[in-house]
Amino acid sequence: MRGRATGVILDIQMTIAQSDKPALPPERPALSSLLWVAALIAVMTAMRCVFAGTLDLRTDEAYYWTWSKESALSFLDHPPMIAWFIRFGTAIFGDTNFGVRFAGLLAMPISQLLLADIVRRVTHDIRAAMLAVLMMEAALYYGLLMAKVAPDIALIPFELAMVWSLVRLTESGDARWWLAAGVFGGLSLLSKLTALMLIPAIAAFILVPDWRWRWLRSPYPWTAALIAVAVFSPVLIWNGMHDWASFRFQFVRATSEHDLTLRTLGDYIGLQFGQVGPILLPVVLFAVGVTAWRGYRHRDPVAVLLSTAVLVPFGYFLWKSLTLRVGDTWPMFIWPLGFAAAAIDIAMRRRENWPAWMLKWSTFWANAAIVSGLCLVVAIFLYYTVSPWNFIGKTDPIGGEAGFAQVASRAESEMQNSGATWIATVDYRVYAMLRWYLRDRVPVIQINERSRFLGFRDPGCDMIAGHAGLYVAREPDDASILASTAAVLTPLGQVQRTWRGRVMDTYVLEKLTGWTPDLSPPPASPFYKWRQLAEGGAVCRLGSISTGANQTLAASL
Repeated sequence: MRGRATGVILDIQMTIAQSDKPALPPERPALSSLLWVAALIAVMTAMRCVFAGTLDLRTDEAYYWTWSKESALSFLDHPPMIAWFIRFGTAIFGDTNFGVRFAGLLAMPISQLLLADIVRRVTHDIRAAMLAVLMMEAALYYGLLMAKVAPDIALIPFELAMVWSLVRLTESGDARWWLAAGVFGGLSLLSKLTALMLIPAIAAFILVPDWRWRWLRSPYPWTAALIAVAVFSPVLIWNGMHDWASFRFQFVRATSEHDLTLRTLGDYIGLQFGQVGPILLPVVLFAVGVTAWRGYRHRDPVAVLLSTAVLVPFGYFLWKSLTLRVGDTWPMFIWPLGFAAAAIDIAMRRRENWPAWMLKWSTFWANAAIVSGLCLVVAIFLYYTVSPWNFIGKTDPIGGEAGFAQVASRAESEMQNSGATWIATVDYRVYAMLRWYLRDRVPVIQINERSRFLGFRDPGCDMIAGHAGLYVAREPDDASILASTAAVLTPLGQVQRTWRGRVMDTYVLEKLTGWTPDLSPPPASPFYKWRQLAEGGAVCRLGSISTGANQTLAASL
């Protein structure tokens, strides 16, 4: 099938890019290509479903799952959309790996349909639309990792829907499409605050084309902005109730500075080559650059929108990577728009009468990017689902977070033996994984960084206050935050977390007595933010979690 799919890809691109060859009969080749591309997408979708159902949840996925069990309007780390996505999936498939990841799996075909229709409406060429969809399948970020639930997975379909609305606006001139764009823009912000990086692209979409005065004087763009703010209001309300905690937290992350280092720059660039594709990334960046030149030269609104939506965030992350490690998923929202720009650009080159040799090489490199990308995605899928080996060791991005069932099972056994009624930890990852595997049969409490849990429900204070707990921590253990409290830690043993025969981490288990954590510490408390020494003992208090801003909490975007 791979050989046939390769021929289909080549047929699509040759038809788009070459003008000096006679066209094939239009109906049969288009139908044949559509059927083969549909079959390829079906196979890749099935592959993602298997990946989602068989691999252990990663720590951040379990952390977001804990959010889905709460009724908070928003959260310190992110807006609430990812929690709603997970709640939707688990309502259908239960608290399973597949249930947690189901909404992300659904987001992929929705994103592909929007991407295809954006390209089709601009080029009026179904082959260009198919090319954009194949690019998305060939990028590891999406062809496989859309099965990993994260706020970025929620952002992608909504940002594409917003861009699709603006394309419809360009196509029809109907100002009411601004209102749809406002709704989808608000949903994008409800997914992840990095959606703010699309604002320069929207501003350029309004200001660069000749229609600028029409839209600046029209009430529709301003109404769209108000609609976006209204949709985003749960996050605004939550922040107003908690001293603008998440905005302050993200502001510190965005403005933090470290020493200049080429290592983090290399990490960022290498990550993009790996996640987008070693050939596909330069193909897309070149096409985006040409699209920007074309858009700003001819004041083409869609070209300006797509190119700016890619280049501004990409450039910002490139700049930040000089002093900060850019997170794995942070640039994920960029590239679907880049695929749209690339597919449109390849179609436009023929119409602009580019030299024949350039059209030929465009076809070759785009074809090579898709075929090599698909092979890479399939190879990585087989490595994690079929092979028994661990080639990467402790740094494996999947295996490095697998095997927590062993820790949870040992923890539950030690609780029964020691008489503990609750579990304490100082790491949100351990908290999330233990809560996932124990399914809230016992309270699991992260005793520090309590600003992560603003507005969370009572975890069961009647099982905590006055009762012994089980302290679980990853070695090397740092329990210094408990040093000045009345807490007494009695060693119970260790448990190893293994993956494919290799020890990935070791955890200490200790009985905790003589102290009850304060679940609502004030912002000045070391238990609110950092692993610092407590000034004294605290008690479990019912009611809402204290408000306040956590300006220095270390966590990923």
